[in-house]
Amino acid sequence: MLKLRHSNRLLAMASRLLVVRASRILTQTSTQSITFRQILTPTTFRSFSDQNLIPGVGKGKTSTGLVGLAVDYDAVPKIISKYQALLDRIAESDMPKDAQYRINVEQICNYRIRAATENPNDPEKVEELCNCGQVEELVEQADDEMIVLKMMLKNRWWELVKPVEVEENPPEDGDHGDIEWDDELEKNTKES
Repeated sequence: MLKLRHSNRLLAMASRLLVVRASRILTQTSTQSITFRQILTPTTFRSFSDQNLIPGVGKGKTSTGLVGLAVDYDAVPKIISKYQALLDRIAESDMPKDAQYRINVEQICNYRIRAATENPNDPEKVEELCNCGQVEELVEQADDEMIVLKMMLKNRWWELVKPVEVEENPPEDGDHGDIEWDDELEKNTKES
């Protein structure tokens, strides 16, 4: 009786997943006919998959270990699309190509896109190459960077940065501004 009740619960959960998946597909497609294969994709219906799942790794990952950040089995393709969106937004902006923010964002985006495209089925390898957290965190970072980019473009902050002349090898004349370091050190030690 207990086994029957347990298997009925599993079947009920599986049927709910199928209904949810079918409704998502119907809302995303223009035609009203869908195939059973479209409903039973490996990302939604892993329990009947013939793949060997390793708990905590890849498709067997059940938790990120971070509160508020759910496991995302489609994080690697999202990394590619979100970082490409950042690159597209920068390319169509009027931000100068020599602005340091633009240079940094383009380098990070290109590197993470390359890591994700070279390892589309290995999220652990993408995490190792990027070295900035889990793939789910990389997706969140792309979202956050898009917010910063919009602020940067709106406020045109790159115009506020003025070039500064820096002396490479200043002369050793002992002048350190208006503070004599030896005198200050002596005062502090006498007072203590």
